[in-house]
Amino acid sequence: MTGWRLLAVLFAARATMAFQFQAVAALAPSLMERHGVGLAEIGLLIGLYLSPGLVAAYPGGAIGRRFGERRVVLAGLCLMLVGGLLTVLAPGWEAQLAGRVVAGTGGILLNMLMTKLVTDAFAGGRLATAMSIFVNSWPLGIGSALLVLPPVAEGAGLDAALWLVAALLLLGLLIFAFGTRPAAEGAAQPLKAERLRGAPLKGAVLTGAIWGLYNGGLAMVFGFGPALLAERGWGSVAAGQMTSAVLWLMTLSIPLGGVLADRTGRRDAVLAAGLLGFAVFMALGAAPGLPGAALIGLFLILGLFGGIPAGPIMSLPAGVLPPTVRAEGMGVFFTLFYLGTMGAPLAAGWLSEVSGTSAAAFVFGAVLLLLCLPALTMTARIARGLHSA
Repeated sequence: MTGWRLLAVLFAARATMAFQFQAVAALAPSLMERHGVGLAEIGLLIGLYLSPGLVAAYPGGAIGRRFGERRVVLAGLCLMLVGGLLTVLAPGWEAQLAGRVVAGTGGILLNMLMTKLVTDAFAGGRLATAMSIFVNSWPLGIGSALLVLPPVAEGAGLDAALWLVAALLLLGLLIFAFGTRPAAEGAAQPLKAERLRGAPLKGAVLTGAIWGLYNGGLAMVFGFGPALLAERGWGSVAAGQMTSAVLWLMTLSIPLGGVLADRTGRRDAVLAAGLLGFAVFMALGAAPGLPGAALIGLFLILGLFGGIPAGPIMSLPAGVLPPTVRAEGMGVFFTLFYLGTMGAPLAAGWLSEVSGTSAAAFVFGAVLLLLCLPALTMTARIARGLHSA
């Protein structure tokens, strides 16, 4: 199987994960009405999907090495399907919580091991481009859920929308099962392998921190952008539409960042420029007194800058993680990613409450993005040292 064909299969399967993740937010009004819960419970339901990453990401690498990445990805897809079916077949709120944890555990395994498969397939060249395409499956799946699920729930009911989610998960499972062959991943590696230590361990920590900080900064736009616009006098519908426009623009800027990194051969420079631009315009968004037209332009620019770093960041682990420790290293990488994606919104919420404005979240996000720059410099030093050894 060619790398590009494998990438297409992984893209399609991962998009179903994003669709499932966003289903709760897209169907929140219907879920609240059926189960008699509030926004706090909906927030819990959303967060539960990613929570297994704190404990499952690191051992996921060893599991993949022991049983083979393809088998574990298939198991992850099955867990996602089981969790999705649980939410539609079981009526109680407790079943909704359990279903999200089961599905999220499968999604963690899928996300980490698919990333390793892309890294292995494209480590010889055009990795940033491949990663940018792979990463783009996430905003595409989220945006599709926001567009498709609410009208389905309104027209045919909540159960019909949940069955649609389950059907797409089954489709993703079938695409991966029949679109890949065991040979695509190679033979399962033995459990005993080189230990992750020294420079590769430092590289795994630094690249994982960069990915976590970047996603933490990105979460400020989607998590607090509507609230910030509401503080500036926007209606809730218009604020949501403006924030979603950032998401759709990112589906263009994410592949752009990967192509620029590979075509110019200056990945780190493209990455640094994307991070710096994203941070500057996010900080500007916190400035008071901006007119409506300026806010519109600012959010559109955030979408154009926001996706540029994604592909280059995801290509960083290949430079610091030799194949013999890559599975374990990706476990470290994704553990830090989940720490960032879960911890940053909590910290930003506290800062916004203390300061009395959602603008504090945007300032916090800009700081997170800027912290990526020294980590990037240290990562480059480690990569040069490993390649010259």
